[in-house]
Amino acid sequence: MTWLIWRQHRSEVCVLGLLVGLFGVALIVLGTQAHDLFPGGPARCAGQAGVDGACAAAFRRLDEQYGYVENLLAAFYLVPVVIGAFLGAPLLARELEDGTWQLAWTQAVPRMRWLAAKLAALAGVTVALTGMFTAVLTWFRQPFDAWEGRFQYDAFDLEGLVPVAYALFAFGVATAAGAILRRSLPAFGVAFGAFLAARMSVALLARPAYATPLTAMTPVRSSDAQEQAGQRPGIADWVIEHGYADATGRRLSRTEYDELAGAADRAGTNLNQFLHARGIQRFGVYHPADRFWTFQLIEAAVFVAVAAILIGVVVWRVRRRMI
Repeated sequence: MTWLIWRQHRSEVCVLGLLVGLFGVALIVLGTQAHDLFPGGPARCAGQAGVDGACAAAFRRLDEQYGYVENLLAAFYLVPVVIGAFLGAPLLARELEDGTWQLAWTQAVPRMRWLAAKLAALAGVTVALTGMFTAVLTWFRQPFDAWEGRFQYDAFDLEGLVPVAYALFAFGVATAAGAILRRSLPAFGVAFGAFLAARMSVALLARPAYATPLTAMTPVRSSDAQEQAGQRPGIADWVIEHGYADATGRRLSRTEYDELAGAADRAGTNLNQFLHARGIQRFGVYHPADRFWTFQLIEAAVFVAVAAILIGVVVWRVRRRMI
């Protein structure tokens, strides 16, 4: 079975392995140069850009020399779905397209054992390739994470556990779509579209609700320097909402804030002093940075659970012969 699976899927495995390898080499070269900007390591400068001159200079050079790479990497959240769908789409669809199921399912190896072997082998390759991709990318992003935190969308979706979960989700969707549609290319397209829809829905709607966010209330100071010193939350935290509130904590609408700004302008008064005199506060609704791994575990569990359900659909279809 192992030899047969390799013969059937070696093209996909080799192409994906080559691409991940080339990608990894390029990031290791660039990442080594980026890490060298921080003699004590990027972790030492986490949260120190505003108080440590050497760290501030290192972060500035990082943005100038490698900021374009970080911007390009934002699109690489699609790599896990490409890996999973590229391996999952032909798993059953190719057998049905070519008619080889009639031979494969009538040999000494029972069709359920045949299916289990193919699912285990290709899912294992999916996890291995995505894991290597994630490990290299996580290491490359360490200097950027020390600056921006790991809750940024281009960091959270590329690091930790969720890329592997995304890949398994795409693998499950593509395999199930191939079993139903019996065509590899449409199955790949379905997996791609399903991943985009699921990822956007989860990132925008579900992820902020994984835990109850915290709320920080900071009185507007009478001077910019004082206000900046007391500002919360931290730069590595995930701020999901911010604005102004009155002395009772009631949040002000944009119109109400504009009216206060206009009144300060007409009175010829500094805006911060005007707001401070009226007890206006800044508020920030946020998730602290130390929730990163909790959110990773929750999101990975959701996508893996859906992938398991889809694989269950595939097993059910094959058990009933699908023909």
